[in-house]
Amino acid sequence: MKVSLIATVKDSAEHVGEFLDSIRAQTRAPDEVVVVDAGSTDGTLEILRAAEAVTVVEEPGANIARGRNVAVAAATHDVIAVSDADCVLAPDWLERLLVPIERGADVSMGFYRPRAETFFQACAAAVAVPEPGEVRPETFMPSSRSVAFRREACLDAGGYPEWLTRGEDMWLNLRWREQGVRMELAADAVAEWRPRPTLIEHWDQYAGYARHDAIGGMYGRRHAIRFAVYAGAAVALTGRGRLLKIAAVAGAAYAARPIRRAMRLLPPGSGRGAALAVPALMAFTDLAKMSGYIRGLLDRGRRE
Repeated sequence: MKVSLIATVKDSAEHVGEFLDSIRAQTRAPDEVVVVDAGSTDGTLEILRAAEAVTVVEEPGANIARGRNVAVAAATHDVIAVSDADCVLAPDWLERLLVPIERGADVSMGFYRPRAETFFQACAAAVAVPEPGEVRPETFMPSSRSVAFRREACLDAGGYPEWLTRGEDMWLNLRWREQGVRMELAADAVAEWRPRPTLIEHWDQYAGYARHDAIGGMYGRRHAIRFAVYAGAAVALTGRGRLLKIAAVAGAAYAARPIRRAMRLLPPGSGRGAALAVPALMAFTDLAKMSGYIRGLLDRGRRE
């Protein structure tokens, strides 16, 4: 079985070299590497052009979905592995990612873990990313940081939706689930990714995801539950006695798992800081998502 590894990139000169190094270190080398550059001006393109055995396709102005579709079209093999060019792949990433495909799966759902360099990044990752033991294969939605699929599965689902600038991989996942495509989890196929380094960038990221959920008609029930929970919490916090205690217990239970994740990512002795920072960041992230979702609904209404 031959496999094409594809990625998209724009202005990632600081990290793309490490991504390319991690490809060269794979225990199972890809049969070709195709990277679509969306118009980099920071030296990324020059790094890619100088790399050996990398096919570079220039597509200025492409969003991520367009870049991935162009890369799929340029790939010469029918099994396609996908990551982002600012990720770092574990040495056995591709070898393990291909195991479900070799068993007959149409989609292999790899995993990803944070490459957290600061206290904030560790807390942000703990808020947003589950650990392998927390996910259920039948409902897990992979990120295109770490996924492989057969070309026909992608094409039959319509490819990545180029009208979405974010959440394009989730849209494709939902089409696969609707079509009954055989999707198997490869939790040991790990790509490392870098959480956004600042609070403002974190807000923009998750508000953007939620906005495009609304535009794409995705995860409406999940967002409705979030609004309902926070409305209930607001009511409880204005009350006294039993309601306030229930809200406190519910909030502690909600934050417990992300706090444990953060403590595993952080050095010893950071528990108190994580216990304070993670719940605050969870609320901040949920507010970003609610704000983004409302904006997306408005955008969708104007389009319709």
